[in-house]
Amino acid sequence: MTVPANATSATNADSARTLADPDTPFAVVDVRKTRRNVERLAARADRLGVALRPHVKTAKSLDVARLLHDGTPCPVTVSTLAEAEAFADGGYTDITYAVGIDPHKLPRVLALLRRGVTLRVLLDSTEQAAFVAEASRRAGLPVPAQIEIDCDGHRGGLRPDAPALTEIGQILHDAGCLDGVLTHAGESYFACTAEEQRLAAQNERDTAVAAAERLRAAGLPVATVSVGSTPTAHAAEDLTGVTELRAGNYVFFDLVMAGLGVCRIEDLALSVVVTVIGHRPEHGWVVTDGGWMAMSRDRGTAVQAQDQGYGLVTDLDGTLVPDLVMTAASQEHGTLTARDGAHLPDLPIGTRLRILPNHACATAAQHRGYHVIDGARTTNTAPAIQTFWERVTGW
Repeated sequence: MTVPANATSATNADSARTLADPDTPFAVVDVRKTRRNVERLAARADRLGVALRPHVKTAKSLDVARLLHDGTPCPVTVSTLAEAEAFADGGYTDITYAVGIDPHKLPRVLALLRRGVTLRVLLDSTEQAAFVAEASRRAGLPVPAQIEIDCDGHRGGLRPDAPALTEIGQILHDAGCLDGVLTHAGESYFACTAEEQRLAAQNERDTAVAAAERLRAAGLPVATVSVGSTPTAHAAEDLTGVTELRAGNYVFFDLVMAGLGVCRIEDLALSVVVTVIGHRPEHGWVVTDGGWMAMSRDRGTAVQAQDQGYGLVTDLDGTLVPDLVMTAASQEHGTLTARDGAHLPDLPIGTRLRILPNHACATAAQHRGYHVIDGARTTNTAPAIQTFWERVTGW
């Protein structure tokens, strides 16, 4: 396996040879694991007979995205207009902006549409529909819009039986803007068993399809029925009536997904290299230079059966250090402790370790890019760095 030839090259301080070279903390991506994760969901989407529209919000990287579809641009989902613009610059022309639209952002949306990019926006109110329709008329350029559907009582969207659903659909249709419906099973991140995840996927599909059918019954065309989250994408058994599947976290996975059983610990492709900088034997602590600025404050496993603190610890080769957990963090300090009275390993000052994160999206956001390794290539030294992949930042 090779890293794509068009991957961003490391320069200056990023031209380090192995994980023993760059100043810590820094983010690492194992390209072999990433590719394996990507191929797993692509094969599942093929079996389910739906298009896959990966969400690039986790990696926010054109180089990672090149692993998604044999190096060629594919349909993607974004969480920021900065991502949309960066991916448009990279040749991506089929993009869904899956965060509720506000009027101030429409000029940037229209600018991308004028470049020939199909950029869909998301909304769930008559107010949003009205300003999207008016902006489209003024520009003489329809803004494709999807109506967000609430499938599990989460953060936004309309229920399929909401009176406003067809009203919003009509406003958009009259302006040539209605593209379809979109839902996201956010509560699936708390579905702790395979059966709960299967039911969440079924509910996600049924809710989206019901909304689409209601719009169609009102004489409104629905081209797109979009569903997805990483747990439900891997649990869905039947996506009849759905046109596309979205997921993002799956490219890297993380400890939350492992805790749900969606992946294994060995599938986690993202980690953060830190260095031991102190010991507090009276407290049973090993102190590193990787705090919450390197890992984020996310504590997503705290509600799971096994709380993994701020992350599990491996050596530089990626082998788990038994019973060692990052249990506390301040801005630039991380505290490692032994779980449940286990023996604390001897880790001299200067020892480099890797921390596996709770939430890949949040941890990746702390870094400007990724040092890329192929974890299957073993040597007598620290894993070799093949290249450096930049991330998209900002909004």
